[in-house]
Amino acid sequence: MYWETLPNWFWAIYYLLLIATLGIAVFSIVKKKMKSLSIVAIVFCVTVPVISLINSIGRPEEMNEFEHLISQLQQGAIWSIFTIVGYSFLLVWWFLFLFKSKTTVIVAS
Repeated sequence: MYWETLPNWFWAIYYLLLIATLGIAVFSIVKKKMKSLSIVAIVFCVTVPVISLINSIGRPEEMNEFEHLISQLQQGAIWSIFTIVGYSFLLVWWFLFLFKSKTTVIVAS
C-alpha cells in the first residue's frame, strides 16, 4: 500500500534548505548576528519537520503531505498552525538574513 507523496526533487530542495538554514543559523549565532532570531530559527528548523512527519503518518491514502497540511489547517489542528507559523518564520528569517548581509556588504564597500 503506497501513499501519494510529493516528488523527489521537492524533498531534495526541502531538506537542502533546512540543512542550509540550520547551518547559517548556527553561523549567525557564532558571529553574534541576529542571535535570538537564529536560535528560534534552529528550534523551528528541527521541530517543524519532525512534527509534520509525525502528523502526516496517518493521512488518507489519496492525499500528499501538502494537501494533508492544508486540510488540517482548515480544520484548525494545532500542529498545522504551528507548522505554518514555523515555515513563515523561517521565510522571514531568510529575508532578514539576506537583507542584513546585503546591507553589510553595501556599507563595507
